[in-house]
Amino acid sequence: MSYEEWTAAQSSATVDVDRHSLEVRYLEAGSGPLLVLLHGIPTSSYIWRNVVDPLSESYRVVVPDMVGYGNSAMRDGFDRSIRAQEQVVEGLRTEFGAETISYVGHDLGGGVGLRYAVHNPETVDQLVLSDAVSYDSWPVEAIADLGIPANIQSMSVSEVRTFLEGTFQQTLISDNPDQSFIDAMIAPWNSEEGVLSLSRDAIATNTNHTTEIDPSEITADTLLLWGANDQAQPISYGERLQEDIENATLTPVENASHWVMQDQPETYRDELVAFLTS
Repeated sequence: MSYEEWTAAQSSATVDVDRHSLEVRYLEAGSGPLLVLLHGIPTSSYIWRNVVDPLSESYRVVVPDMVGYGNSAMRDGFDRSIRAQEQVVEGLRTEFGAETISYVGHDLGGGVGLRYAVHNPETVDQLVLSDAVSYDSWPVEAIADLGIPANIQSMSVSEVRTFLEGTFQQTLISDNPDQSFIDAMIAPWNSEEGVLSLSRDAIATNTNHTTEIDPSEITADTLLLWGANDQAQPISYGERLQEDIENATLTPVENASHWVMQDQPETYRDELVAFLTS
């Protein structure tokens, strides 16, 4: 499915975050127990495109763009931190009338999942964390720099796109990375509004939001599906999570960087489906 087709297939919900009512765009597929897939920064829901179909055979799969990302609300003036995204997940659970959910998160989406599973142990049945922000593993310097107003104000839309494109090209394992994937990942930021939203997203990367929780309080069956060659969120943090979460299994994905589901799509898909449908 192309990015344009993905966007056209999205639905919309309104979720309250603090005192703000925000539009959340999401793709939905399948029926059954609710499964939420949440991306990170600077990506969008499209990063999950290769796993939706097989998971939709067993689950009602909901794949949102985080607020401030993708096609969800981007206007200025609201919180985009993982604390706020946690409220979005709870809002979507309520929207879909589910008592419990299974949850898959990558990067910041993994940090959201950590918080949500700690705060709602009775709600999360299964938890998958991939290359997740955790403890004090973040923010990453390059992303944090985008959150400095003076830095982003000095960059044009074209310069931001060039920066992001270079970041993906340098961090994907392949010597010939899929340009259509890179184009899809940077498409939401192709406007002045998008650039400002990216800056606000970047400044909202707050170490306190993962250091204030205790992963040992997670009770859900947990899979840590991690790129073995990740430099942004090293697998040592996955090892630490495995030690702290009682029912956690760490599965390294060889020859995969931070963008594990893009570097090794078949391996990632097969491990994810096997865990969630076992």
